[in-house]
Amino acid sequence: MSTKPVVAGVGMTPFVKPGANDPYDSMGAEAARMALADAGIDYEKVRQAYVGYVYGDSTCGQAALYHVGMTGIPIINVNNNCSTGSSALFLARQAVESGVVDCALALGFEQMVPGALSSVYSDRPSPLGGFLDAAEDIEGHVDSPMAIRLFGGAGQEYQNKYGAETETFAMVSVKARRHAAYNDKALFRDSVTVDDVMASPRMHGVLTRLQCCPPTCGAAAAVVCSDDFARQHGLDASITILGQAMATDPRATFDKRSMMSVVGYDMSKAAADQAYENAGLGPDDVDVVELHDCFTANEVISYEALGLTPEGTAERFIRDGDNTYGGRVVTNPSGGLLSKGHPLGATGLAQCTELVSQLRGQCGKRQVDGARTALQHNVGLGGASVVTVYQRN
Repeated sequence: MSTKPVVAGVGMTPFVKPGANDPYDSMGAEAARMALADAGIDYEKVRQAYVGYVYGDSTCGQAALYHVGMTGIPIINVNNNCSTGSSALFLARQAVESGVVDCALALGFEQMVPGALSSVYSDRPSPLGGFLDAAEDIEGHVDSPMAIRLFGGAGQEYQNKYGAETETFAMVSVKARRHAAYNDKALFRDSVTVDDVMASPRMHGVLTRLQCCPPTCGAAAAVVCSDDFARQHGLDASITILGQAMATDPRATFDKRSMMSVVGYDMSKAAADQAYENAGLGPDDVDVVELHDCFTANEVISYEALGLTPEGTAERFIRDGDNTYGGRVVTNPSGGLLSKGHPLGATGLAQCTELVSQLRGQCGKRQVDGARTALQHNVGLGGASVVTVYQRN
């Protein structure tokens, strides 16, 4: 027996530079309390919790939620790299929609360190080894940090394939900062120009430093419940998860000799196609999007993976302003990862928080007028992509 899943409450902490943060358990507890308060229920009403983080010891989820309450409920710890927060949301939604529980909490947090992402363990195979081997086979040896090397290579492939100008990628950073100017929880809110972005140190492929998201620390959470539960407890049941899908890498990730496939283009497209089918609508119905802009290159290729514009047309989509206010669909009104930073476990639930707030009409100067349908895209190398469709009733 299935039931319509409602996002009844959301909350997130400001994202801050490593070293300026509270400990992970304090941030996690704060975000959980915010989501519960937003929903208007006590923690005792929650029947299961799914807690996402990447860098941390086992049972960090319990350490955070024990500050909120010790009710004995199942607490499941989740790690799916950069899509961890959305994976926690996927599990909470699945538990509610299947009727296993009537109220679940999804929580994500990350306490990060400065600098580029790197492996923690050197005494065992890396789960990303096959991806780096594929990149080596395609591009040859590149002396760059792992994520920059992979996404920079994907951007270079896109440029080679479709002839997009390097400045077009820089325009994504300019748009991100312009949107973030009205988000008090974003780390970078100052404006930049295309010249500023292009003049920043070159990293790899089309990427410069201002086209790469920084590591940040923070937490975010969402309360997911059935529509019956919401009515019984007098909760806001106006925002539903209309469709959601998770996909992992197909064989093509390694067989196509494509850097775009290596960073998740194919699994993002598969997840989007399934989420649209589940929701009974298509990309033309979407008003606002939070997508995974860890690098400008990934935002560009994700426009097409998500069906927001046909393959090979992302440059025109950007230059025509169809990705911002006054255009066809507003992408990353929060400022995205490029402006907020990327606390891995929190990112997907921060996207959820932004979109629920947009659909409620609570976003002030960054509000997308008339927003009724929203799309969320969160991808993690290794890999998993989660795409979620929300709608305001």
